[in-house]
Parts: sequence; C-alpha cells; structure tokens
Amino acid sequence: MQDMGHQVHSPGWIIQSWASFVLAISTTAIGIAYLPVDNWTKGFMGMGLAFSVGSTFSVAKTTRDSHEARKLAYKLDEARAEKLLKEHHPLA
Repeated sequence: MQDMGHQVHSPGWIIQSWASFVLAISTTAIGIAYLPVDNWTKGFMGMGLAFSVGSTFSVAKTTRDSHEARKLAYKLDEARAEKLLKEHHPLA
C-alpha cells in the first residue's frame, strides 16, 4: 500500500508558529491590561480573549480529527479494493 504523503513540519515552522501565537496572545493581553477603562471592562475583554483562544483550539482540533478520520477511511477503502483485486482471478 502506498504512503499518502505524510507531511512532517520542520522545527523552524513549529517554533515560528508557537512564537507567533505567544506574541499575539501576549500583545493582546498587554493591550487589554493598559486600556484606560475600569477593571470590569478589562475582565470582560480578558474573558473574551480566553474564550476565543479556547474555541480556536477546539475548532482546529475538530478540523484535524475530521481530516484524519477521512484519511483513515480512504486508506481502509483502498485496502479493501486492493484485496478484492488480488483475490479476483479473471480466468476462474
């Protein structure tokens, strides 16, 4: 059976991804902390940031899991078709 082209991320890409994530969250949190508003408003915006980050992780995980499930189902279908073709004897 053929490999479906498993993609491996380079260490540089992983570091850049995490660095940009940390930078984005940090600068947004610092921006909220220094807003010239009362603490209730800052707390509300901080909760919004926290929920946005959490839901982003959930959507990314769900999307990845769906993709992996489709890939597995495709591999199973390929294996079944390959098995049928191996068992089929045109002259029998």
